[in-house]
Amino acid sequence: MEKKDKETIKLAIKRVKKETYTPVIPDKQLGFVHNNVDCIGCRACEIACKDKNGLDAGPRFRRVQYIEGGTYPEVYAFKLNMSCNHCAEPACIPTCPTGAIYKRKEDGIVDIDTTLCIGCRRCEAACPYGAPQFDPEENVVKKCNMCVDEIEAGRKPYCVQACMMRVLDIDEVDKLWDNTSETKAIGKNDKTVRMVKNMADVELTKPSIAFVPHHKGKVDDEK
Repeated sequence: MEKKDKETIKLAIKRVKKETYTPVIPDKQLGFVHNNVDCIGCRACEIACKDKNGLDAGPRFRRVQYIEGGTYPEVYAFKLNMSCNHCAEPACIPTCPTGAIYKRKEDGIVDIDTTLCIGCRRCEAACPYGAPQFDPEENVVKKCNMCVDEIEAGRKPYCVQACMMRVLDIDEVDKLWDNTSETKAIGKNDKTVRMVKNMADVELTKPSIAFVPHHKGKVDDEK
């Protein structure tokens, strides 16, 4: 990690205190899509993400969760795969006292400048999806930035490239929501939703994510 410049951090704090946070409206908004039905829970995406970001045991930018429920004989199980949702109205950004967290205008990706992070962990407390991950070794918060270096090189994030079932992908989120994306994660007869069970209410931050939901994972009052 780059050595922190205390004067730069002080100037950043002064700038943040003077400014009123205005949500960034990006030129386009990239988002993830996950197929809850066809995911086999192999966690290759998790491992690829940890490898790409050099994460030790503990922090996980991407998390594969097993959702189970019902009573015999009507039982069910499906996987919910999430990382940072690069929200339209991120809760993490206005809570950051140094302005270390920002949303990119060109693609809507939310990223962290770790040279400005002071490890206060306010963003970690604010995020309803558990995206920010504290690194005690470096005393900073880190998270998924959708592998911006890969995207800028014309490739997809490591987690997407590692998915053997092709159930995880990225695209402009509007295309994912209206089922016009050409991704293999969405089948011919599939319909995507913005929210599934065991997930924080999307109205909190308007996350940039879509799901092909398991029939038991659908939310009745779908957002």
